[in-house]
Amino acid sequence: MNIKKIVLQVTVLFAAASAQAQNPIIQTIYTADPAPMVYKDTVYLYTGHDEDKSNVFVMKNWHCFTSTDMVNWTDRGSPLSVKTFSWAKQDAWAGQCIARNGKFYWYVPMTHETMGMSIGVAVSDSPTGPFKDALGKPLVHSGYGDIDPTVFIDDDGQSYLYWGNPYLKYVKLNPDMISYAGEVVTVPLNKEGFNVRYKDVDKRPSAYEEAPWFYKRKNLYYMHYAAGGVPEHLAYSTSTSPTGPWVYRDTTMRVIGKGGAFTNHPGVIDYKGRSYLFYHNGALPGGGGFTRSVCVDEFQYNKDGSIPQITPTTEGVKPVEHLNPFIRQEAETIAWEQGIETERSNNAGVYVTEISNGDFIKVRSVDFKKGAGIFQANVSSASGGFIEIHMDSLEGELLGACEVKNTGSLQSWTTVSTKVKKTKGIHDMYFVFKGSQGDLFNFNWWRFDK
Repeated sequence: MNIKKIVLQVTVLFAAASAQAQNPIIQTIYTADPAPMVYKDTVYLYTGHDEDKSNVFVMKNWHCFTSTDMVNWTDRGSPLSVKTFSWAKQDAWAGQCIARNGKFYWYVPMTHETMGMSIGVAVSDSPTGPFKDALGKPLVHSGYGDIDPTVFIDDDGQSYLYWGNPYLKYVKLNPDMISYAGEVVTVPLNKEGFNVRYKDVDKRPSAYEEAPWFYKRKNLYYMHYAAGGVPEHLAYSTSTSPTGPWVYRDTTMRVIGKGGAFTNHPGVIDYKGRSYLFYHNGALPGGGGFTRSVCVDEFQYNKDGSIPQITPTTEGVKPVEHLNPFIRQEAETIAWEQGIETERSNNAGVYVTEISNGDFIKVRSVDFKKGAGIFQANVSSASGGFIEIHMDSLEGELLGACEVKNTGSLQSWTTVSTKVKKTKGIHDMYFVFKGSQGDLFNFNWWRFDK
């Protein structure tokens, strides 16, 4: 079920108060443990998936979303699940995907049928999958804290896999990316490297906890991680070598208070000249420690390479480019939404569904240039309704209303169109769905013509 239809009354208030919100960036499902990857001109965001109404970590699959503007995210479905791995029993926890030699390697932890938490690797020819188990067995099992793998390929071609809670370990991966050379190395968690101070009660480190995120920028290696136990904040250490020694630097994000979760998980990228921190909170309706949601905020490195403390926001980030409405755009390309869900079928791919009267989709920073005259939408329906197109707000200028008639079934797809008022320039756009009963229709893609 869509998380907003679980708590409908909360949803209406939340959506009204969040008309200008951007964080969390995914609202159709609960997402956790963001792992962004920049490949060519696109950001691929891989996430975990917290099942609705969970009061423990119930996670069965991973999801993928893409963006080229950092504000509109396209749902690519679930290209990987626990069921992909014959040796795994449960727990689709935090992983990371990386590209090498035209293939994509996704490192993920799961509970092995007999050994406990172990790290597997899946491979695909496409960043959006489908992925398959590369080994038929775990890549790594060194202890019950084998979770949260992070992977990085250095300038010399050597790749590294770090992971662990409450320990931090690594191996040097072979060029095939599905095996490693040498022994598993345990990183010393000391005060100098990770600001570790031991508590009297449980002897667990009060700084480094889990969720490492490893990368290189200029000549400095960065290790971001969740720190401090429960609740977690985010911190980072740096090194001049990919294997340390590490130097503790500072907190990057304090414990999130209102709307936070007791965990957090960093993911850091540079994209189109800007730097971004991905993380998760519990801010959506019904959200919390076991029903989390991915967010992103921009930051700037200091001249010496250090990172300022980053404050989580509801406003999120600004677009790095504008969306082109004159080419086919997927209906599941969303900046913000209320009420809808997404599903996948063989003939339509991922599409928007569970559309009721008053639900809406917001798309940010749409560049109409000198104007559009016709709107087209690919839809299916067993009842019917309307797609109202509003500019800049839910009650903004109405460009037109595209009628969706009964197509015979919810999997009988057709393209409908309507004339729209000429609108020029750059606008946020709202698709507001209207109709009299139940699930009105499914929505696959849209396009404007000049």
